[in-house]
Amino acid sequence: MARGSTRPTSRDVAQAAGVSQAAVSLVLGDKWRGRVSEPTAQRVREAAQDLGYRPNLAARNLRLGRTRTVLLVVPALTTEFFAEVYTGAARVAGEHGFGVVLYPSPEGVGPARDPFASAQAALDGVIASSMAADALSAIRGDQLPLVMLDSDPEGSLGAATVNLDIADGIRQVAEHLLALGHRRFLHLAADVPSWTFEVRARELAARLAATPGTELSTVRAPISIDGARTATEAALGAPGPRPTALVCDDDKLAAGAYKAASRAGLRVPDDLSVTGLDDLGLATAIDPELTTVRLDAEAFGERGMRALLAVLDGRTPEEGDLPVSLVVRGSTAPPR
Repeated sequence: MARGSTRPTSRDVAQAAGVSQAAVSLVLGDKWRGRVSEPTAQRVREAAQDLGYRPNLAARNLRLGRTRTVLLVVPALTTEFFAEVYTGAARVAGEHGFGVVLYPSPEGVGPARDPFASAQAALDGVIASSMAADALSAIRGDQLPLVMLDSDPEGSLGAATVNLDIADGIRQVAEHLLALGHRRFLHLAADVPSWTFEVRARELAARLAATPGTELSTVRAPISIDGARTATEAALGAPGPRPTALVCDDDKLAAGAYKAASRAGLRVPDDLSVTGLDDLGLATAIDPELTTVRLDAEAFGERGMRALLAVLDGRTPEEGDLPVSLVVRGSTAPPR
């Protein structure tokens, strides 16, 4: 380290790694691919870590005209899912010298007050869930580099979309219940105007329609335990043959369905099989534990942040939906 220096410089890192300062800049600015070899990049990172080197972000931001701040707009934080999305996004952002501001859209959906004097001056980009898309126009987030999560790729506002393979998750649920012998289904659908919930309804109806002898009815409920309980009670008390399988758009809806079944004198899964979607902590807190689709929320947030960084750098984001998996537990069984 230079004499009298209290802070290591990029020159110190270059000397320690045996490379040029330009190579250090490329590696620490995450622009090294195709220009610097992987072993050299690793040597630079290790030298920077050993020396305790931190780039002068203020100078770099001034040079690049960036604030290195990203806004993550999500529905109101009523489940841990979006908290985990934030964790994943913030992890990747931190590795690239960015900060993430989390902004829950009031009431989950609908307009939002602009938390900034000027979002365009305060932010480099936005990552937003389709469930909170209405907030974007109010904060003019749709005028910034934008990545949409859980959004229709054909009609997205964003420069890129990142999706979980929800359609495949629903197909896995349907295949599991059909294999058990269920033919009378009730879909407890989230009463939220969002593309991701439209996909769930469409895929469930399509898969069941392909199997002769199946029946499907739908009831909608807000994403709350009490709302789900009320809707399910009404559906189970309706005239006609009772469904033997209940497919819920969300684990919280499934928890409400459990309460409705209990009040109706039904046992899960003996009288009614129930499935969820998310695999939140709630899924293993209820009894019997819930068969549900596991969504990797942290990986979702990581992919969203990497996509935004690619957009900011003029690169093509990674393509393909993130895979999901069915977790079979005690809430599903063959019908009586």
